[in-house]
Amino acid sequence: MSAAEGRSDGAAFCADLVRSHDFVRYASTLFLPGPERRALLAIYAFNVEVSRVHEQVSQPLPGEMRLQWWTDMLAGPGHGGVEGNPVAAELLHAIRSFRLPVEPMSRLIEEHQFDLYNDPMPSMPALEGYLNETASALFALAARVMARPSEEIEHLARHAGLAQGIAQVIASLPRDASRRQLFVPLQVLQQHGSGSEEVFAGKPTPNIRAAVNELVGAAQDHLRTALTLLADVPPEVRPVFLPLAVAQRELDRFARTDSDPFAPKAASRLRILWTLWRAARKAAFNG
Repeated sequence: MSAAEGRSDGAAFCADLVRSHDFVRYASTLFLPGPERRALLAIYAFNVEVSRVHEQVSQPLPGEMRLQWWTDMLAGPGHGGVEGNPVAAELLHAIRSFRLPVEPMSRLIEEHQFDLYNDPMPSMPALEGYLNETASALFALAARVMARPSEEIEHLARHAGLAQGIAQVIASLPRDASRRQLFVPLQVLQQHGSGSEEVFAGKPTPNIRAAVNELVGAAQDHLRTALTLLADVPPEVRPVFLPLAVAQRELDRFARTDSDPFAPKAASRLRILWTLWRAARKAAFNG
């Protein structure tokens, strides 16, 4: 196999991985040029690999070892090879091609160590810190592929990640509860008279509904800010933030009084594509 064929296979592998496990981000890349799309799919595939480590291990130590491999790989030659790992190879290609910083990726890996343990997310500031180093970092890295970094883009990425990340916490509540994992801040639950065991029971009590409503409100605040800030960034960057259109639709659904946080209704891929296509036609996302 030639080097070009290997790179092509690696790009296809990343596209398949993201399409299978993060369809919203995958579909959002369909509105981007080829070279940039390839780089974004490499970044998103890296995120899929790291964020799914906790699903693939039964004990924290093997998970720590897998995360450490990615940390070592980013540290450079001599710290870990990428032979046989198409995601790592594609990520390094994106880093070289677009001069991407590795520090945010290393922090993303470090933040996902939290996933390996059953400790509850303690507070809203802790959740926001977690999301800032994961969801917000992904938006910021993707934006760097499209344009030079700026304070305006970083500000937008932070709010976009918090909005999308909180929406994902709510959407993942049934799955996380079944695993006795808690990303809904314990402090928020307690403020509404609830707690972790009530969540793990999987029943939509008024207390849990009130806690979820608080998260929805916080996410909607970040979303409104992000949508306003879109006007301050270069037009070529705006399609990177198309996943916000799906987050907005999800948050509207979560806000309904008859919404059951333990009865997820995942949108079909066709619905996601339709939502992104409509958003891409609007000036807010394409300038």
